[in-house]
Amino acid sequence: MRVAFITRSSLFSVPGGDTIQTLETVRHLNLLGIHPDIKLSCESIDYDDFDILHFVNLGRPADILVHLTKARLPFVVTTNFVDYSSFDRQNRKGLPGLLLKQLSVDGTEYCKTLFRWIRGKDNLGTPSYLWKGQRRCITQILEQAKHLFSNSKSEYDAIVSAYQVSPNYSSIPNAINKNLFRNNDEIKKDYSMVLCVARIEGIKNQLNLIRALNHTEFRLILIGKAAPNQRSYYEECKRAAASNIEFISHLPQTELLPYYQKAKVHILPSWFETTGLSSLEAAAMGCNIVITNKGYARDYFQEDAVYCDPGSIESIFSAVSIASALPSNKTLMSRVASEYTWDKAASQIANIYKQIV
Repeated sequence: MRVAFITRSSLFSVPGGDTIQTLETVRHLNLLGIHPDIKLSCESIDYDDFDILHFVNLGRPADILVHLTKARLPFVVTTNFVDYSSFDRQNRKGLPGLLLKQLSVDGTEYCKTLFRWIRGKDNLGTPSYLWKGQRRCITQILEQAKHLFSNSKSEYDAIVSAYQVSPNYSSIPNAINKNLFRNNDEIKKDYSMVLCVARIEGIKNQLNLIRALNHTEFRLILIGKAAPNQRSYYEECKRAAASNIEFISHLPQTELLPYYQKAKVHILPSWFETTGLSSLEAAAMGCNIVITNKGYARDYFQEDAVYCDPGSIESIFSAVSIASALPSNKTLMSRVASEYTWDKAASQIANIYKQIV
């Protein structure tokens, strides 16, 4: 079976959770005898070479539509559906912030897409996006897709609620490399060490995290580089940080291991999370998890994490304090290692491919 795995044009130049998701899914599909080719959305593709198209990121519909107008192939979509509205309305400053407060969620994403295109930071995909807009484009994709792969049931429900279309779907949870992320019980956790592994950008909310843990007993280590167009946010975080806050640039997964192994707590106080891949990785290595109460993370962590309100510095500090005092959550560690693995995810996806083709 021949699969074109089509992703955003910046998948490798601006790596994120979907970069790991794509690479690991493709790697494990190869182990099952299916050989997807990763294609960036801006690439020219010979569609005759493939049996099915697999798109990633429903929230970037122009990247999808440009290929649907050329190909006559069945397609599926890994949705990665993120609602940025809470962050945009509360944190965007200046004229952009004033404008975004007046717009719908789809209107906001439409303006941001055009802004990236005008500034030369991204490809538009197809000109039809200009007159169709975000909402009509996504609705068209949902109506034509053979199958959706959502990261959780809550994510799929949010899509149906937003667009009133109910495609066939499978809930394919995000996952970890089970051979890489394995806890060593002989290494003692550092009660005071709090880890946050994420690209440094407004939606990840590192600034409020810094404010919450400044001048406390905790040592916060932020691992990640500044997102494109968010250098000023990164510099604001640096200026706000007290001496107990440490910044480390982006690290390959193998180099994250000693940090996950030593930290007592991993936190993502984001304004929205579909899952938080780093939270799953940290949980597999015995960290107690603090995560936002905005998004779909509860589908994964259930009652085995401490939840915080990203808008409340007091809530963030309280959640970290609670998590640091708890024993390492063996139940969560075991569940992540057994249920949230890339081989399971790939197997489910392969079965859907076979039903469609």
